[in-house]
Amino acid sequence: MSAPSLRARVRSEMRHEIMQVARRHLATDGANLSLRGVARDLDIVASALYRYFPSRDALLTALIIDAYDELGTAAMEADAAVPRDDRRRRWLAVCHAVRTWALSHPAEYGLLYGSPVPGYAAPPETVPLAAKVVLLLVDIAGDTAEQVESAPVPEPVRADLRRLIDEYPGDLPEERLACVFAGWTQLFGLINFEVFGRLDGLIEARAEYFDYHMALMADLAGVPR
Repeated sequence: MSAPSLRARVRSEMRHEIMQVARRHLATDGANLSLRGVARDLDIVASALYRYFPSRDALLTALIIDAYDELGTAAMEADAAVPRDDRRRRWLAVCHAVRTWALSHPAEYGLLYGSPVPGYAAPPETVPLAAKVVLLLVDIAGDTAEQVESAPVPEPVRADLRRLIDEYPGDLPEERLACVFAGWTQLFGLINFEVFGRLDGLIEARAEYFDYHMALMADLAGVPR
């Protein structure tokens, strides 16, 4: 394969620089990105940005894809560092990696899991990236998970879960997938509370509180000790 042309390299480097500046704006302005503000920091006219990102939404999408990719990579690397048969440690390692990434990148996390951006709808290509963490948790729970007692799954929910089971590899029972999903939503719900200050003045031992809840969720999902 031939090396990228000089023009392609320059374009790639410029896109990267725009993204870096946009990420700094996320930290100060949230998802209310201003292309003019980004262009001003780059010392170029706003119209020049359209050669790289045709709209604010295109730039937001690129930032979302990058953030989901970073978060998913952090989770997968944490999982890969633990022996395959130690499912409990794998579950906790993934949860810790997600929390660590979120606390280290609060602006990017806010773009993914904070308030929706008015007038913006994430395109379909972001969906597989957003699913990386939950699919990893499903894989960790796996077929060897312990049997757990849980409330009966309502039939409409069972139909949704069966559709998801049929779309992805593996064949977890609907009840177990429902428990893994509960762990997944608790994981991000608890991180949201921490990142967005909802635990301030309530819980000081944040790491221990997080560990406790993730262990509860591992129990719920039937991940063996």
